[in-house]
Amino acid sequence: MKQTIRWAFFLVGVMIFSMGITLTINVQHLGIHPWDVLNVAFFHHFGLSIGSWAIIVSGLLILITLIMDRGYIRLGTFFNAFLVGLFVDFYMWLDFLPAATNRWIDILIILAGIVVMGFGGGMYNAGGVGSGPRDGFMLSLSDKTGISISRVRIIVETLILVLGIVVGGPVFIFTFLFTFIQSPIFQQSYLFFKSLIKKIEGKLDGEARVPVKKELS
Repeated sequence: MKQTIRWAFFLVGVMIFSMGITLTINVQHLGIHPWDVLNVAFFHHFGLSIGSWAIIVSGLLILITLIMDRGYIRLGTFFNAFLVGLFVDFYMWLDFLPAATNRWIDILIILAGIVVMGFGGGMYNAGGVGSGPRDGFMLSLSDKTGISISRVRIIVETLILVLGIVVGGPVFIFTFLFTFIQSPIFQQSYLFFKSLIKKIEGKLDGEARVPVKKELS
């Protein structure tokens, strides 16, 4: 039962996180997350879909992480790699999310997307069924090099951003603001849902310890 609850939070979180990505991609002229810059650039140059490139890049990161340190790769990591790309393509196919207007309202759309990504990211990570491919890669890289996680994240995302720029990805002001806006939302969401999951699990444990009275015949 506990695992079912954790996987439910993971799945819903991934769905919400993917919706946030799609929102930001819809107004990509304002700039998107460095990793998404790369996926969009590959899509424009080589075809397939943005979600497909997200899956391919995540798969490569999982492979590299497995070579460096298998400790950060769990079942949820593989599901994350596949489902995020799948949901992004699905949302784009449904075409129900706000599209770019080339007016000030686009700023509200991308801010909403960043908030939704932070909220969903915190939620699926709180499930504790596996780090995301990017997180696992950076955590294992930090372990192997001895460099702090925050510094590794800055270095890796900067390199990814440079690569995205080289291949012509959508980079603008919000690309550089993403981390500052999303990180605190992610943290609060993660702590909230982690606490909520523990409360639910504690309640289940309490119910399990209550003896069931047999009915008198």
